[in-house]
Amino acid sequence: MPIATVNPANGETLKTYEAMGAEETERRLQLAEATFRTYRTTTFAERARLLNRAAGLLDQDQEDIARVMTTEMGKPIRQARAEAAKCAKAMRWYAERAEELLADEVPDGSDVRDSGAVRARVRYRPLGPVLAVMPWNFPLWQVIRFAAPALMAGNVGLLKHASNVPQTALYLEDLFHRAGYPEGAFQTLLIGSGAVEEVLRDERVKAATLTGSEPAGRAVASVAGDMVKKTVLELGGSDPYVVMPSADLDRAAQIAVTARVQNNGQSCIAAKRFIVHTDVYEAFAERFVAGMKALKVGDPMDEETEVGPLATEQGRTDLEELVDDATRSGATALCGGHRLRRPELPGWYYPPTVLADITREMRIHREEAFGPVATLYRAGDLDEAVLIANDTPFGLSSNVWTRDDAEVERFERDLEAGSVYVNGMTASHPAFPFGGAKRSGYGRELSGHGIREFCNITTVWHGA
Repeated sequence: MPIATVNPANGETLKTYEAMGAEETERRLQLAEATFRTYRTTTFAERARLLNRAAGLLDQDQEDIARVMTTEMGKPIRQARAEAAKCAKAMRWYAERAEELLADEVPDGSDVRDSGAVRARVRYRPLGPVLAVMPWNFPLWQVIRFAAPALMAGNVGLLKHASNVPQTALYLEDLFHRAGYPEGAFQTLLIGSGAVEEVLRDERVKAATLTGSEPAGRAVASVAGDMVKKTVLELGGSDPYVVMPSADLDRAAQIAVTARVQNNGQSCIAAKRFIVHTDVYEAFAERFVAGMKALKVGDPMDEETEVGPLATEQGRTDLEELVDDATRSGATALCGGHRLRRPELPGWYYPPTVLADITREMRIHREEAFGPVATLYRAGDLDEAVLIANDTPFGLSSNVWTRDDAEVERFERDLEAGSVYVNGMTASHPAFPFGGAKRSGYGRELSGHGIREFCNITTVWHGA
């Protein structure tokens, strides 16, 4: 993929960029290493001052960067503004709490004495330059949720962003520069995916984090494993959305629509598989399909648009192939199911779609549908609902709608996912750890767990 801004609403190429050569990449690696030596010694108060300043600048830039994101990957403009605001909020959250989250830990006195020490503690120390390989779907948020904790921990960042969001990538480097961070604290590497391995193998890069596809995660994890470097991976998701008879059906169906089409359906934590108890299946399906049909599909710059184009032409092709495979194999399209063909919308649009009568042999049962396509399943009882929910290689998050406490306990215990959201929609928040199980990856972002992922957890022991 060339490094370029291509407007998905009309297919127009707006800007192209030359990839950085080996000499420039080397210069930036040298700078990252040199900057880390001094930045790691800064106080939490100094780091918080810089991060709060960056958050303030982001607030000022909100409209401009929102329009850049919408132009580059097609998210509705209102959602782009909300993403920028969320980033500023997370930056302030870490600026306020990082010192507490990384405070020294003092073991129990009896354990200290039993070890033969007069005193001991556990310290969290930064690792060094961390490489972030980030996706296009939340081009600001995915980066900030790595950068804010990493910088507050005393690390420095190297960003390899998706090739179709280069303006957002360059904006992020400029944002931290304008906030007063030392040169080299956060740098964007305009390189193609083929150049990632060489950077990751460089001894100056101490760890890596990746959000993206399962194949990309496997590639990064393989190289990092060979180099014995820490990684955090947040990969695909095919999240279940379970509706039981005691649920508030009107609310569950309303939230289901948003949960499926947020970000034009291009979200790892979007609900994708809707598993409904047979007693309320018809009632839920009627409400859900009506809600999907009512969505306004259009120009993402239009304030009223709820679903814009997919970010790439290939993405739409991949989604079409999943839907076509399902319908050829017996799935029923309750709405949508075919490429949107409207002269006034020449871009990479696909309509909100609901597929029923899904079987295990269909690709869409096993693979992630990255777009506004929902699959609907009927469950005869609680056991079958759990079985269907877990019948996926992914385990990022899950959603459960029930007012039955025993059912809640069962879902919390048995769903194979990094999160269980009860009577609500999965979302990420800086206070809660974020990550998955199975092929959705490993490690955690956000919260105290996220900031400690890229720290050297050091035992300090003092004898007599």
